[in-house]
Amino acid sequence: MRKIWIGIALASLASGGLPTLAAPAYAEEASTHYSVSTTLIGKLLDDPAAAEVMKRLIPTVYANEMFQSMGRDQTLKGVQQYETVLTDEKLAEIQAEFDKLPAKK
Repeated sequence: MRKIWIGIALASLASGGLPTLAAPAYAEEASTHYSVSTTLIGKLLDDPAAAEVMKRLIPTVYANEMFQSMGRDQTLKGVQQYETVLTDEKLAEIQAEFDKLPAKK
């Protein structure tokens, strides 16, 4: 039985190796608009236009030092559970503003 499995493994390697995996969703984000659900806050903070949107629409959250530092590796949707001002309606408003920004590559 072991010889059969070894033969199958060798045959799969000879025929092209391991199957390729689909690119993760965040890889597609590189050429699309920002998203409150998938774009990391750090990327938003690094773009002056996106940072201005957040500064204007959620000034208390934007001014929070924890948001500026520890929040960089999260999304706005992920931070929603910690900030009561980030309602679904507010996230939709932010998303509408992000959609107006030119797509980043």
